[in-house]
Amino acid sequence: VQLQASGGGLVQAGGSLRLSCAASGLAFGSRVMAWFRQAPGKEREFVTAISRRGGSTDYADSVKGRFTISRDNAKNTMYLQMNSLKPEDTAVYYCTTGRSLTQSDSAYDYWGQGTLVTVSS
Repeated sequence: VQLQASGGGLVQAGGSLRLSCAASGLAFGSRVMAWFRQAPGKEREFVTAISRRGGSTDYADSVKGRFTISRDNAKNTMYLQMNSLKPEDTAVYYCTTGRSLTQSDSAYDYWGQGTLVTVSS
């Protein structure tokens, strides 16, 4: 299983970025997909997750109304549209997959390498 995250970079506060996560080696349409992030010196935290067909989503309170998760099962790809970015969104963003839509990282069994998002003030 490979999860390749991309799209990170440097952006000013208030700006937008779109992350992608390309998956291979798994039955993508049968997997819950999620994004977590880890800021420097902090624990990894849940950002958002999406159900197998995209009908259900969950967001951390800190990103609700600003971030949107989506997926394209035909392309084996998940996306994270991030708007109104804040300096506190600075982190390495990881895509992951599991069998349950949950905020607990222990439920996710494959992880990508991460992509760095830096938001300047």
